[in-house]
Amino acid sequence: MTERHPIIAITGSSGAGTTSVTRTFENIFRREGVDAAVIEGDSFHRHDRKAMKLKAAEAEKAGDNNFSHFGPSNNLFLELAELFRSYAETGTGKRRKYLHDTEEAAPYQQEPGTFTPWEDVPANTDLLFYEGLHGAVVTPEVNIAQHPDLLVGVVPVINLEWIQKLWRDKSKRGYSTEAVTDTILRRMPDYVNYICPQFMHTHVNFQRVPMVDTSNPFIAHDIPSPDESMVVIRFAKPNGIDFQYLLNMIDASFMSRANTIVVPGGKMELAMQLIFTPFVWRMMERRKRALGGK
Repeated sequence: MTERHPIIAITGSSGAGTTSVTRTFENIFRREGVDAAVIEGDSFHRHDRKAMKLKAAEAEKAGDNNFSHFGPSNNLFLELAELFRSYAETGTGKRRKYLHDTEEAAPYQQEPGTFTPWEDVPANTDLLFYEGLHGAVVTPEVNIAQHPDLLVGVVPVINLEWIQKLWRDKSKRGYSTEAVTDTILRRMPDYVNYICPQFMHTHVNFQRVPMVDTSNPFIAHDIPSPDESMVVIRFAKPNGIDFQYLLNMIDASFMSRANTIVVPGGKMELAMQLIFTPFVWRMMERRKRALGGK
């Protein structure tokens, strides 16, 4: 953590909705004139798409039924921690991009599913913004969670998370229900050991809870809409959070615990704007003072 070079990290599992949170922060950065160095968590996977398929096939042949993107063997945890440490100290570090599809890959004249070469984070950015699977990982070898100044967890209830993943992978990636279900099962040990524990370290958690029946996510025909959901927002340290202001600003919201507010799903982005804009203001004010008022 540093006042000169702050870090914001959004962490959550695949299909959890971290992209929506990222979009909200992008709007805040644009409105407030913040120049953020953006880091995608996928760029810290260890293997590109082709290599990952080969490794998965080798693992299956060897009887490893729990090979996944969630654990340390297939991710560069040390390199991510080093990026966070380096940026906090110097405002720079090494990053690369993962090219998800043809559109992203075209400007680099590379195949989809590959990485761009490592490069320096641009100089003189106001903060580092990470969105991915492992922004708060802590293992015996590495502690990524110690670096970010603001850690945000995005955690739908498990059945909703599976519905979102099933819908995305079937409709956008052409996978069958059976293939997606197999992926979910293979990931489960790493999910339990490396995804869930992160939410002990986050400063704020957003958990979307559907208000409709999701008892069998594997036969759901659509994703429950925001208006069919509530969002549980938990603050690890509620000191300084003006809950009464949030209750007044967000219709139909209520407190469920002393550190937890519940808002309608359709108001999630509004809640994020109200909560995180002051966080960003304070970061930029501290940065300005640390740089001598420049």
